[in-house]
Amino acid sequence: MTLALVFPGQGSQHVGMGMPLAEAFPEARQVFEEVDDALGRALSRIVFEGPGDDLTATENAQPALLAVSMAVLRVLTNQGGLDVGGRAAFVAGHSLGEYAALAAAGALTLADAARLLDARGAAMKRAGAQAKQDTGADGSMSALLGADIKMAEEVVDFAAKKTGQICVVANDNGPGQVVISGHEPALDVAEELAKEAGAKRAVRLGVSAAFHSPLMAPAAEVMHDVLGSADLRSPLTPVVANVTAAPVSDAEEIRELLEQQITSRVRWRETVDAMGAAGVDTLVEVGAGKVLTGINRRINRDLVTVSVETPEDVEAFLKSL
Repeated sequence: MTLALVFPGQGSQHVGMGMPLAEAFPEARQVFEEVDDALGRALSRIVFEGPGDDLTATENAQPALLAVSMAVLRVLTNQGGLDVGGRAAFVAGHSLGEYAALAAAGALTLADAARLLDARGAAMKRAGAQAKQDTGADGSMSALLGADIKMAEEVVDFAAKKTGQICVVANDNGPGQVVISGHEPALDVAEELAKEAGAKRAVRLGVSAAFHSPLMAPAAEVMHDVLGSADLRSPLTPVVANVTAAPVSDAEEIRELLEQQITSRVRWRETVDAMGAAGVDTLVEVGAGKVLTGINRRINRDLVTVSVETPEDVEAFLKSL
């Protein structure tokens, strides 16, 4: 069994996530306490109790998903002796999940990863508000279901030229699901074009801004300074970066890619393909939900795909090792 550990991104959050694990394992509770201490606020209360609107807010969802992923990983390490550096061929994360991947691989401490995501979430929220003020148009994102990457690239290019606004591919999630991002009037055009071209439907996402698009440039500028002062080390195992879909181990290159990631496409389909081509046969989603597990299965049905969130998941996975 050749493992890669993968970590979910925004959209996987749900109220109560991680709570059964924290109730069952002291080491999981400790992770949530460490994240609360790092942020100076009781984020764990929002994670466990809600309300849902507060948890979904970008500035909360990002460090919250990190906390759940790292709580699961610490239980796997303490209860099953899982050694990331020795056992995982690669780690990767979807968007904010890349920070969890870096923490899992020892490139960041848990506290530093939490503080970086806190800053990232706040900067992205401000960038969304600034974009609306500057252009008069809201930014958003839309999932094109039944679309492939070629179709998505064609419709966003046409929509951007027709409207004179931002419209780009944000997430290449795999066969049948590509997420686009930009000004809402341009998204309207792109959605209609995609449906005319054969996409099954377009689903406007419940997000506050156009993430992974040039509209996030002010957030990237903020993170340039924040990441510049972060204590980033070389990971114990290679991290497959969102921006390049290629393994990276150099700390300075990781720093640059994390900055670029904010305005760049998440190349998840290519990431999974790259790990499979390198010999990975099992992808383990560590953290909240099963979003990546479903996506990974559609990308490569030859891979074993596993999700680990609950105490029952932990027990079943450790037995399989």
